[in-house]
Amino acid sequence: MAERKPRQPRSKGAAVGAGEKPARGRREKKAPAPVANPEVRLHELREEMFKLRFQFATRHLTNTARIRTVRRDIARVMTLQHQQELLATTGRKS
Repeated sequence: MAERKPRQPRSKGAAVGAGEKPARGRREKKAPAPVANPEVRLHELREEMFKLRFQFATRHLTNTARIRTVRRDIARVMTLQHQQELLATTGRKS
């Protein structure tokens, strides 16, 4: 067997290599664009999810990562709807 070179530990302030981006926190992500009609968007996303699942089951899906993306988009729209409901209910009580 060939000998391995010992790895040097990274320093905390190590420079980011060429082509790499520094890690971003969760809150620093760009907010999604506001949806004009969340019900319509949710319906479209659910239809797309159905089609993706069908393609996956029949082995015709080439981009499996799209399932994850659509699932998260559905969650985002549902979260926005829930936030709007909460704002509407708290606004009426005040």
